Amino acid sequence: MPQLGAFVTNLGKYNEGTLAGEWLHLPAETEEVQALLKRIGVDGVRYEEIFITDYESDLPGLTGRLGEYESIDELNHLAHVLDDLDKSDLEKYEAVLDMGEYTGSVKNLINLAQNLDCFEYYPGITNGEELGRMYIEDFEALQIPEHLIDYIDYEAYGRDVRINEGGYFADNGYVMNNNSRFVELYSGRDDIPEEHCIFAYPQLNIREQMAAYKEVIDRSALDTDKHRGSPAYKER
Repeated sequence: MPQLGAFVTNLGKYNEGTLAGEWLHLPAETEEVQALLKRIGVDGVRYEEIFITDYESDLPGLTGRLGEYESIDELNHLAHVLDDLDKSDLEKYEAVLDMGEYTGSVKNLINLAQNLDCFEYYPGITNGEELGRMYIEDFEALQIPEHLIDYIDYEAYGRDVRINEGGYFADNGYVMNNNSRFVELYSGRDDIPEEHCIFAYPQLNIREQMAAYKEVIDRSALDTDKHRGSPAYKER
């Protein structure tokens, strides 16, 4: 099944010059997220914000469609949706990713996985000659007398087919939009099933909470002292 990994990074520490992050492999559970956040210092008190500095996936072309500030819950839902696809649908999904339709956001990527019937996919067909042979020999798109079959320009015929259909040669096969109705089943985060919502800050005990708030207060006081000592402050 496709593995989607996100390198989750503590944004506050990154802005301070420290890289604190770890890989989160999706789909995941809430407890995994909480443990990871605690390890990288995101506790909801001292540090609250994260961003994603890298992705990895078994699906070529997927990670390049994902940004730094994606929602963990939305990514987790995408991973669950992809896990529900069988091997042939994953191959078709990969081809459509390569073609670039419905790939501009995580929302689109989720809906694409649920609308693969809108596309025709022929694995292993990666050039005009192969496409022309498939249409003529397998689909019998043209009735060619046997004594003329050796004179057919399959590449030219395949090129015309691709142009007329608006098809695309992906790395793993030929894909085309069959103009079926694309249904938006997922409209946003409110549509994420509750069990796929996994982002939560770590649960701190009383001692950890007190230490965290003390650090925030001390840091705020230090920032105030620095501000008072600055030339701009003295000039007022």
